[in-house]
Amino acid sequence: MPNLILSTRALKVVNKAIDLFHHSGFHMVGVDTIMRETGVAKMTFYNYFQSKERFVEICLIVQKERLKEKVISISEYDHDAGAIDKLKKLYFLHTDVEGLYYLLFKAIFETKLTHPNAYQIAVRYRTWLINEIYSQLIKLKTDATFQNAKLFLYMIEGTIIQLLSSDQAGEKEKLIDYFLNQFN
Repeated sequence: MPNLILSTRALKVVNKAIDLFHHSGFHMVGVDTIMRETGVAKMTFYNYFQSKERFVEICLIVQKERLKEKVISISEYDHDAGAIDKLKKLYFLHTDVEGLYYLLFKAIFETKLTHPNAYQIAVRYRTWLINEIYSQLIKLKTDATFQNAKLFLYMIEGTIIQLLSSDQAGEKEKLIDYFLNQFN
């Protein structure tokens, strides 16, 4: 996909919509709500984004790129941290329900039928993340598998579901420590 270039005004609309989608969901936030919240006229909105489906895709692309930057900075540029610390940072980055991953996680459930291209953006990010996790796990234990990396991702997503259904933030640390003990 070619680089996405947005004007400052369009990026403000995207940022506001990301917040609205994050807190209210893709189905509850319509174009009229976005226009009202951002002060953008309907014609301007459609000049920027063509359709709500394309707009949702753009929002997810922006969110995905922001998240990828953070993951790359943890896994490739944090030279002071070992693989276990990097995996913990990745875990906490992705289990923050107010963080960047939550919108992509939510998109998996809310966009598959209505916005299939947006859904694919979230799915492709998950695949990319599994590879990043695997690259850290293999540093800990040479016989680590992609299945271990998938399990790590499932643990992230299970933690998000648990956090949404109750307030057990303290359990997050126990879970990641338990998982990583098998690689020591």
